[in-house]
Amino acid sequence: MSHGPRSGLAAVSAALLAMSRHLEVRDVLKTIVASARELLDAQYAALGVPDDHGGFAQFVVDGVTDAQWKAIGPLPRQHGILAAMLHEAKVERLADVREDPRFEGWPSAHPEMSDFLGLPIRDGDEIIGALFLANKNCEKPEGGCGFTAEDEELLSILAQHAAIALTNARLYERSRELTIAEERSRLAHELHDAVSQKLFSLRLTAQAAAALVDRDPGRAKGELQQVAALAAEAADELRAAVVELRPAALDEDGLIATLRNQVQVLDRAHTARVTFASSGFRALPAAQEEALLRVAQEALHNALRHSGAERVDVTVNRRGGGAVLRVTDDGTGFDPHLTRRAGRHLGLVSMRDRADGVGGTLTVESAPGKGATIELEVPGG
Repeated sequence: MSHGPRSGLAAVSAALLAMSRHLEVRDVLKTIVASARELLDAQYAALGVPDDHGGFAQFVVDGVTDAQWKAIGPLPRQHGILAAMLHEAKVERLADVREDPRFEGWPSAHPEMSDFLGLPIRDGDEIIGALFLANKNCEKPEGGCGFTAEDEELLSILAQHAAIALTNARLYERSRELTIAEERSRLAHELHDAVSQKLFSLRLTAQAAAALVDRDPGRAKGELQQVAALAAEAADELRAAVVELRPAALDEDGLIATLRNQVQVLDRAHTARVTFASSGFRALPAAQEEALLRVAQEALHNALRHSGAERVDVTVNRRGGGAVLRVTDDGTGFDPHLTRRAGRHLGLVSMRDRADGVGGTLTVESAPGKGATIELEVPGG
């Protein structure tokens, strides 16, 4: 008799620990749903976070394949049982959700659901989500619900901790947004101080060259050479100002979370599909992680701005005691041997400098019409 309660407690503990490990809101939602479905042994689970327009800002499911979810169609609206949980803040335990008078049907591709257990997720007086399960994997009592009062109590405990995890994740994301804004402001001041005087001198020299070009071509040529020198110095100072600023997110979140966040932003901002995956990565010394991040940023910039790629894939995987970064695109490609002669470095010089600075190896594979792959391998340090 004592084995069952200990097993149940271990399952709850595992679910709560899983929720506490994540800081991204989406990851927290997915963990809550997966934990609830496994803990209560249900076929389906879902969690909806309402918006202010009668719909859901986010809606996460477990037990439904990607293909099924795509076939179902747009996110559901706040109606029927979902609306009751959100607006009336009450638990719903039903023998057959389809027979409830509030049931309004579902899309043709939606899986059939019968017994149902759902409840609101509350942060104080605010309803921040609705969590529900369907189709308990058990023998149903005649005319009754497969979910029990004990299941309801267990899900209530899970929902209380889910509220804490979700609230913490939201606070974390807001804090990170503020940090990014502060970092951008600092960067703007840094760039202004480093480059503005040089650009002012460049403009005056160019004006002098323009005034001399007709009456004294020799002096004008000298002024233009000075313009070129000033432009080179300004470029060097600009690069130094940017390169030496270690991203705040890298210190706070680590390389994998930072890259994943940046890839997600780029995926939303560009028509190209941008993906990120990682396996087995272990934290590296700061210099190695920054080199990986900077090379990834440069390679992503090239792929999205210059290659015309429809898809860009970024991976970071463990290799020995270090790691290997790969950025692959299906764009127009280029001849790596001709880029320098053509004056089109595509950031390859800075990427190689990054690799050399941490004892890494940069490999560039590309050809016209064949896309490109940039690979950086760094040691563990």
